[in-house]
Amino acid sequence: MGSIMNQIFNILAGIVNVYMILIFIRIILTWFPGMHFGKLFVFLSSICDPYLSLFRRFKFPKNSPIDFTPIIGIALLSLIHRVLLSWGHMGRISLAAVLAMILSAIGSIFSWVLGFFIIILILRLFGYLLNCNIYSAFWRLVDYIAQPTMYRICAIFFPNRIVGYLFRIIFSIVVLLLISILIRLIVRFGSMLILQLPI
Repeated sequence: MGSIMNQIFNILAGIVNVYMILIFIRIILTWFPGMHFGKLFVFLSSICDPYLSLFRRFKFPKNSPIDFTPIIGIALLSLIHRVLLSWGHMGRISLAAVLAMILSAIGSIFSWVLGFFIIILILRLFGYLLNCNIYSAFWRLVDYIAQPTMYRICAIFFPNRIVGYLFRIIFSIVVLLLISILIRLIVRFGSMLILQLPI
């Protein structure tokens, strides 16, 4: 009976994994103009959008030009996948392990978002240093994301002071890198402490 249940959990984990891949493909297709009318996009939208729309009400972060809510949906599926896989392999799973996985999933969401903004700011730094054409569509998009990020960070640390543009970019990258490292340390030590709980 136990091995049958283990196989069921493994099959469910596989189904969740396939669904995550379909969601990822659906998200990637939105990046290409003209793909919205293809049969593949319509099919993927019909099976993925009902799930993704559950998270659209929780705009993260607020007033961001980029919609990060699919990351939350994928992180939740990843958590469910890991729980099912652990249950399938071990036949049981502790509450402490589930809590550690939840903490890890939350940390992954924040790390991914921070990593995205760090990459955008590094692009902006290279564009600035190489004196790229700031009026091209690509650099306008980079600025559309980078400017509010730099403004918010510098408004926190330098509320009554005007700082130079190059300093703003570098300072924002450093702050986001430090926050990312801090989150990873919190997740690592927090998971270790949670796993030691007798639950």
